[in-house]
Amino acid sequence: MTTTTTTTAAVIRSGMARGLIEFRQAFSGAELIGQLFWPLVTLGAIYFFRDRSINAGGVTLGTMMFPGVLGMFVAFGMVLVIQLLAADREDGTLLRAKATPGGIPSYLLAKLVNVSLTVVVYLLMVAVPGSFLIDGLETANLRAWLTLAWVLVLGMAATQLLGAALGSMVSSPRAASYIALAVMALTGASGIFYPLTAMPVWLQWVGQASPIYWLGLGMRSGLLPDAAAASEVAGSWRTWETVGALSAWTMLGLAIAPLLLRRMARRESGSRVADRRDRALQRVA
Repeated sequence: MTTTTTTTAAVIRSGMARGLIEFRQAFSGAELIGQLFWPLVTLGAIYFFRDRSINAGGVTLGTMMFPGVLGMFVAFGMVLVIQLLAADREDGTLLRAKATPGGIPSYLLAKLVNVSLTVVVYLLMVAVPGSFLIDGLETANLRAWLTLAWVLVLGMAATQLLGAALGSMVSSPRAASYIALAVMALTGASGIFYPLTAMPVWLQWVGQASPIYWLGLGMRSGLLPDAAAASEVAGSWRTWETVGALSAWTMLGLAIAPLLLRRMARRESGSRVADRRDRALQRVA
């Protein structure tokens, strides 16, 4: 076994172990109460709209919303990665990772493992009870589950790697909150909750330029009947275009996220961490 192979294996083991520890910490004790808030609010909204009818192939508003909210939680992984990177930069966690051999790749893998598991738990908390609240989902179809599987994998990879790239360019949690707001605005304008054809043409082009739109489209293609595709752009699910778009965003994230993260880590120093900590304490005081 070569030295490179041994180092890579060590990085993977370290990243996986660290990610699992961070995930357990996020879902234990008082943290668990906060984790339950948004899934419960989402289930309430689905229940409220479950019988509202819309002109989308006989699909109710609650049924149309269901794939969208699942996609929203996947896209939320992008925001979570941005916030975690900003917080770790301010408290010196990233600086400590920089001082460890293979620390930066291991650190990035840990964040992706932590956020991916968090997203999966959110999806289960919403999808399992939500599937009993509404009708019209294609959950009995094997094709639906296979579609959801590849959309989930590609969607998490594309959004979280993009989040890592964006998080590598912010200098503080406050700056990260501004980027998170921009991402949330893009999520709302991307047609993840409803067909993009309901928006102005120029906004349709903006939405299709983001991975969030394709994530929502893929979710709807897996869970909704084929008749619902009539209200989509081009009147179809555009499956191959979805595969291509999410794969392209994933490859872009794989190319730039590690580079930007290493660039950010090279600029870190003890004095910068101390300076940011002092400014944070002054804001609190």
